[in-house]
Amino acid sequence: MQSDTIPLDTPSLAAAPGGDAALDGAIARGRAALLGRRRGDGHFVFELEADSTIPAEYVMLEHFLDRIEPALEDRIGVYLRERQGAHGGWPLFHDGAFDLSCSVKAYYALKLIGDDPDAPHMRRARAAILAHGGAERTNVFTRAQLALFGQVPWRAVPVMPVELMLAPRWFPITLWRVSYWSRTVIVPLLVLMARRPRARNPRGVGIAELFCTPPEQVRDWIRGPYRSPWGYFFKALDSLLRAIEPYAPRRLRARAIAAAERFVTERLNGEDGLGAIYPAMANTVMMYDGFGYTAEHPLSATAWRAVRKLLVIGEDRAYCQPCLSPVWDTGLAAHALLEADRAIGPAQERDWLIAACDWLRGKQVTDLVGDWAAARPDVAPGGWAFQYENPHYPDVDDTAVVAMLLHRVGEGDAAVARARDWIIGMQCRGGGWGAFDADNDRFFLNHIPFADHGALLDPPTADVTARCVSFLAQLGEPADTAVIARAIAWLRSEQETDGSWFGRWGTNYIYGTWSVLCALNAAGLAHDDPAIRRAVDFLLATQRDDGGWGEDEESYAGAPHGRYHTSTPSQTAWALLGLMAAGAADHQAVERGIAWLQRQQSVAGDWAEQAYTAVGFPRVFYLRYHGYRLFFPLMALARFRDLQRRNVRRVAYGF
Repeated sequence: MQSDTIPLDTPSLAAAPGGDAALDGAIARGRAALLGRRRGDGHFVFELEADSTIPAEYVMLEHFLDRIEPALEDRIGVYLRERQGAHGGWPLFHDGAFDLSCSVKAYYALKLIGDDPDAPHMRRARAAILAHGGAERTNVFTRAQLALFGQVPWRAVPVMPVELMLAPRWFPITLWRVSYWSRTVIVPLLVLMARRPRARNPRGVGIAELFCTPPEQVRDWIRGPYRSPWGYFFKALDSLLRAIEPYAPRRLRARAIAAAERFVTERLNGEDGLGAIYPAMANTVMMYDGFGYTAEHPLSATAWRAVRKLLVIGEDRAYCQPCLSPVWDTGLAAHALLEADRAIGPAQERDWLIAACDWLRGKQVTDLVGDWAAARPDVAPGGWAFQYENPHYPDVDDTAVVAMLLHRVGEGDAAVARARDWIIGMQCRGGGWGAFDADNDRFFLNHIPFADHGALLDPPTADVTARCVSFLAQLGEPADTAVIARAIAWLRSEQETDGSWFGRWGTNYIYGTWSVLCALNAAGLAHDDPAIRRAVDFLLATQRDDGGWGEDEESYAGAPHGRYHTSTPSQTAWALLGLMAAGAADHQAVERGIAWLQRQQSVAGDWAEQAYTAVGFPRVFYLRYHGYRLFFPLMALARFRDLQRRNVRRVAYGF
């Protein structure tokens, strides 16, 4: 493995592995493969896969409603069986360790579908679940699902009174102090927890065999480990609320439930769904059903169609996505294609670029003030959401990526200006940026019993902050302007001792380090800046013997930073792009990484990648973007070729 620093006096860039013609051919094939995936109106959207939890929950939803589709569920069953691990259960990511909550849901879904509990795969799953403490030790969201099916008593779930809907915004615990994803999931769930509807479950399927202790005998549903004294405080508060909740005034509860329904209906977001994320959308469907709305009721029907749009149905298998990612995919695809055109020249009329930019401009949120305004009431809207439609919840990261694209090609000056103003307005007090909200960092809330996943908040992160710096610097904002200076100071304070940065939305330290190196380069920092040199040393030290890079999702749980048992195309590309942003395009490590990408490319021009290299919530929920294996390797190859051809060392753009 390489561990040397950049030879700063190298006068020219290394030759392309295999020669210029071979590299040009690889770029051309990658570009053709990506262009072949665009939709008729110019946008791109790829499958977005999570773990087995989401398709399992979809099966449970069908049985909750008694809207069972046997043919579809048979296909989902194929998907779930394929993803069972050698350990007997189901992991949170490809080739991952056993996860108890995911395994319980997958087992229950398969039993609902009709799998025989005595079938070998079900026996293995049951043995693994019992060996890990049984279904009584699952996480809060799983226990809430089980309570709806009558498999555990409602005392298995922490108390979350629906009266929270009426709490003033200054109150220490309100929905406005948690993240967008938590808010949209929790609001309809509060109604479900208050009204406690029972799943229809027409086949009467239960999972009593998954409990080490019968549920009615369990006395410690709400327990640690407590991560701070706050945990003990909130456990005591939970006990107090549990004692007084039955005596809540009925009129007050009715007002709170009505407020929750208004919140959901106002943000229903048509057939893109509440928050445009599956858990919130599924809870909405169950909430409306609990109100007694028929399947034909306009609100129920709309909410159900939103859930159905997330299904990926093949000939013999199917699964449910957690959400859709067209704005993100289109922005990344366009950046990669621009790099390819810059490196080897456009192969055709650039109608794809015009169409993609037109589509993206039409998705900017300009006339709706979303939930983010609770913290920034004086900021005008101007962001982009992640999904097709989600105007209440634009994403800072998407906004920076799309606006960098539009600025780079000279399209949409007004749109870029609105994005700039919105991003500057969303900067947090410490200098960084969160993904959807500003100053969403009341960390004591992560210690309430309901937040056992530890992801209730949306604090600033290095990767999102880096993207904002990249965007603003690309617009020409000097590094010493207050907004960028504060952000760079914050990024410096977040650098790990090994030189890396944590990656909140991509796996993990390779992703974070690439993101920050792009930002520091765009801001004009010298490539021999100590922070940049330490980051480069980290990337050189983690290169694998085959020339690539890889990182395990277990790095979120204490595993070594930047290491995995195999190299992956997307993580190799991030490392290469980070090194090139740091002025190290002429380093032999980059040459070896470029050679690895060339060797791994298929004849069709794409790359294979089974590993999950993205994140929903660290330690809880991971993602596999099917487009990453096309976007990022193409971008890395093209950028290397462009720097080589121009014989320059500084990357010209922020991304």
